[in-house]
Amino acid sequence: MSRAADVVAHAQSRPCTLGSGRLVCVDGPSGSGKTTLAAELAVLTGAKVVHLDDLYPGWDGLSSFEPEVHRLLDALAVGDTGYYRRYDWTAGQYLETHHVDPAPLLVLEGVGSGNRSWHALVTTLVWLEAPAAVRLRRGIDRDGESMREHLVRWMVDEEAMFARERTRDRADLRFDTSAE
Repeated sequence: MSRAADVVAHAQSRPCTLGSGRLVCVDGPSGSGKTTLAAELAVLTGAKVVHLDDLYPGWDGLSSFEPEVHRLLDALAVGDTGYYRRYDWTAGQYLETHHVDPAPLLVLEGVGSGNRSWHALVTTLVWLEAPAAVRLRRGIDRDGESMREHLVRWMVDEEAMFARERTRDRADLRFDTSAE
């Protein structure tokens, strides 16, 4: 069975937590494969995917993205349409608003998606990991060498957040993506 199929099976074995739907959070450090797994989940299930990269207010955003997530999830939890504002990293501001209707499955993907602040709404928390050197190489391959300094600083910030949140320890499923 594929990772995505394992995640779907786990989520389907649990009661709904997000109103009449389920919430899968795909968390782990940058470069660990979260976006890839989220895309696989969307193909497999038709789930809506919300990428936290669209919610972080820039490179220092790990300390201040939670209100955007709450605005989205709290509405969905009571059966209403939720929304979030997309942050444009180049413009340095929030721009358009995206509405998300209640659905059977929502995938929240990104560093911090499994934070304890909305733990009661999470059906399945997935943790992906790979060694730091592998993840940094992936990040530079994805974003370019000019982003190295930002990526290294982000890695320090996310490590502190994960230690505080104990995300890996709370995960329902853990996958090592080192070999990919």
